Amino acid sequence: MTLTLDSKVPDGDISEQWTNHKFDMKLVNPANKRKFEVIVVGTGLAGAAAAASLGEMGYNVKVFTYHDSPRRAHSIAAQGGINAAKNYQNDGDSIYRLFYDTVKGGDYRSRESNVYRLAEVSVDIIDQCVAQGVPFNREYGGLLANRSFGGAQVSRTFYARGQTGQQLLLGAYQALARQIDAGTCTLYNRTEMLDLVVKDGVACGIVTRDLSTGEVAAHNGHAVVLATGGYGNVYYLSTNAMACNSTAIWRAHRKGAAFANPCFTQIHPTCIPASDEFQSKLTLMSESLRNDGRIWVPQSRDENRSADAIPEDDRYYYLEERYPAFGNLVPRDVASRNAKTVVDAGQGVGELKNGVYLDFADAIARYGRDTIEARYGNLFDMYERITGEDPYSVPMRIFPATHYTMGGLWVDYELQTTVPGLFALGECNFSDHGANRLGASALMQGLADGYFVAPYTISNYLAGLLGQSPVSTDDPAFALEVAAVADRTRHWLAVGGTKSVDYYHRELGKLVWDYCGMARNKEGLEKALTEIPALREDFRKNVRVLGNDTSLNQALEQVGRVDDFMELAELKVRDALHREESCGGHFREEYKDEEGEARRDDENFKYVAAWEWKGADQPQELNKEDLEFDYVALSTRSYK
Repeated sequence: MTLTLDSKVPDGDISEQWTNHKFDMKLVNPANKRKFEVIVVGTGLAGAAAAASLGEMGYNVKVFTYHDSPRRAHSIAAQGGINAAKNYQNDGDSIYRLFYDTVKGGDYRSRESNVYRLAEVSVDIIDQCVAQGVPFNREYGGLLANRSFGGAQVSRTFYARGQTGQQLLLGAYQALARQIDAGTCTLYNRTEMLDLVVKDGVACGIVTRDLSTGEVAAHNGHAVVLATGGYGNVYYLSTNAMACNSTAIWRAHRKGAAFANPCFTQIHPTCIPASDEFQSKLTLMSESLRNDGRIWVPQSRDENRSADAIPEDDRYYYLEERYPAFGNLVPRDVASRNAKTVVDAGQGVGELKNGVYLDFADAIARYGRDTIEARYGNLFDMYERITGEDPYSVPMRIFPATHYTMGGLWVDYELQTTVPGLFALGECNFSDHGANRLGASALMQGLADGYFVAPYTISNYLAGLLGQSPVSTDDPAFALEVAAVADRTRHWLAVGGTKSVDYYHRELGKLVWDYCGMARNKEGLEKALTEIPALREDFRKNVRVLGNDTSLNQALEQVGRVDDFMELAELKVRDALHREESCGGHFREEYKDEEGEARRDDENFKYVAAWEWKGADQPQELNKEDLEFDYVALSTRSYK
């Protein structure tokens, strides 16, 4: 092991750690903040919140997005809500309970101190967003409304109908736009980060390509902040926008940033099933629907009747029967595996027998159509537009799909990676969700990191650089990376192969889904470790990229992203093979109990697996951060 994984967790009781640490961190005088340059890559909730906050504080911030507007960031697609321990329902919630639920929901594979801080600042997020004008749903008397999400027995999820991510992102965007107007933030849209620049082991800038003109440019800064989301599109089919990619974090990994727990991927249980094998995108249906929808399949494999013609006695409400305490609101990994089990058993529904029912008939009968429409109307409309089926009259058909990645760049308590000066926020780091993220916690983490954590910790880092100028873009370190990016671009255009980028991405996705999807086993993972490198070799020799590098060229954009996915997929499989246990979204078929539930191995795998880059086409080296559980006792997860 050559990396030193210093988590920098403060001493003292966990309930006081963040408060004390904020006081102990160094500050930057307001007059000195304008002397620092900070690069923020990504304009989703974490990136927009961080850039707006740093700009408001007085730092000079450069903000990069490959979208035409920051409002197009994938955070906008989040539907169901955002968690916060406000206890407005007086149902027993607290900061500790949110902390406990998150650690337990992640199957005890997250760092306690980071999770507690997340729960602690959650209460401030709601106040911040309300002040921005985010139109959260309200109860009749005007108080903010809450609903339940999986893995919790309290109602702590705040929501804006089924468009929570959109409304939160608009709030963060308006804060960012204010700083752009004030001149503290400079926005570079349609600009993609293609590499990280490191000098003497310290991050000092990035290399980008203008997606409209093809111009390759260098940008320097005292610190670099990545807020670029997850790598779920390694599966090709996912709920992520098709442009979502791993290039920024993978290039940082190649420059020395450890990659943690890449095998921890979340498969969301409520998505619209694929309609054919040529589909390129899957659609999420919010987890909030599980509040009122009942999940079931026919008892018989040979059932041919329509859903409304199947009597109760011939229906199998498998989650309600197997998990009576939580029912349809079990965590996502549990709900997804159970859906796979019944479909694999031949009880699937729909023309392709590749889904299960999510039925609202009982809820409509109980509350009336108007109430259900007020809660989920836009989601029901979206479902009908996609499927041609009216969910008010017939059950929805759903099936799990790749949605979120709990793995990401390793970060310490201050969200700094193993490369000094490089910070990772939101989904692109590993820190808060362990092996399974609870629903409505992604938005919480993105805004917590961006608004309430990074502004403190980045300032603490910058305080030690007072008086130093950022490394000049004329420095050889920048020239080397600019030349390397230009060479890679020319290489892809010169390959002149016969198969499209999309062909290879689809083939990679099939491999990763088949061997490292909802269920994994040693034989399949070992097979994947031979097939992925072979596919990558063929890809690099035979891919076809038309067009040029001086104008908009989506194939050229995609080819680099898929090349990075090829390398990431191999590490993901290698991580899954080494972790000989089942925990959260990582389900090894060899490691389950007599009831088919995941069986952890705390004696041998109670650690964060942080993989270190050792060179092209060489296996990464495993480094371990041992996890301690002093406040949430280790136990077998049970939702029964």
